[in-house]
Amino acid sequence: MLDSRSLLSGKRKYLLGLIVLLFSCAICATFSMAGNDDFNIARREVLLRKVGDELLTQSGDSKSRVLPVEKIAENEYQIRFENELTFLPDSLVNTTKRLLAKDPLTSDYVVNVLNCGNSSVAYGYAISNNKKDDIVACRGRVQPKACYMINVKFKPAGTTIAKNKYLLGSLPFLAFVGFVFWRSVKPRKSLPDGHNTGIITLGSMLFDAKNRKLLINGQTIELTGTETRILHVFASSPNETIARSRLQKEIWEDEGVIVGRSLDMFISKLRKKLESDPNINIVVIRGKGYKLEVSV
Repeated sequence: MLDSRSLLSGKRKYLLGLIVLLFSCAICATFSMAGNDDFNIARREVLLRKVGDELLTQSGDSKSRVLPVEKIAENEYQIRFENELTFLPDSLVNTTKRLLAKDPLTSDYVVNVLNCGNSSVAYGYAISNNKKDDIVACRGRVQPKACYMINVKFKPAGTTIAKNKYLLGSLPFLAFVGFVFWRSVKPRKSLPDGHNTGIITLGSMLFDAKNRKLLINGQTIELTGTETRILHVFASSPNETIARSRLQKEIWEDEGVIVGRSLDMFISKLRKKLESDPNINIVVIRGKGYKLEVSV
């Protein structure tokens, strides 16, 4: 019995360690993905700044600055310039497509060129992974020199969505795995050593604890595991008062949870199964517990 309990304890510790390890791996994988996202987002901002730099060069301005790229919303950035400029839509489209192709997070995006004064859209287009879905107009018309801001809005990256789903999805999976393995190694409450194979006589009944049966007049009455354990406690001390607390401790202590009315329910079921012998009865001793009365 001691070796068995030690083995089960070892299995529980091993299981707990395995669950913690799996959960840690899931967390590490998730944050590793998050770290990659942070790097790629920083790289995206550099690429956007490069778009602004090339646009200035194409307009003949090699001295004024591209102002810091600003993130104005989730997945949306703004490129601003120190001075006014002019641009050719064809060049802007080709430049963004060439540079943003280097961004692993970029799939589809929309570009809007805004007038600084009133934020009206001077020019805009949409680029998709599927070229058939591209929306590009007015490519050959040179835009007049003015103060412009370029807003680039990206379609949310699939890796971010996958990362969140991966983390959230792993939690119920790990909980399920833990539950299954915990149930598989959870010890079944056994009878005390030396009493697993014996048959006890109770009045005209034979109590077969090992096979969970009551035998009387050639008839067999099946018992549940809990009923067997309760009856075994009574049968070990017939005609003696057994404290309620002792029954709860011996029957449910290893289960971790004791439901107050469970004992009464099981004793009620046992009484019905013992009715075949009128000389056997479980009686309530008020304020103390129960007694298995066996008449000679």
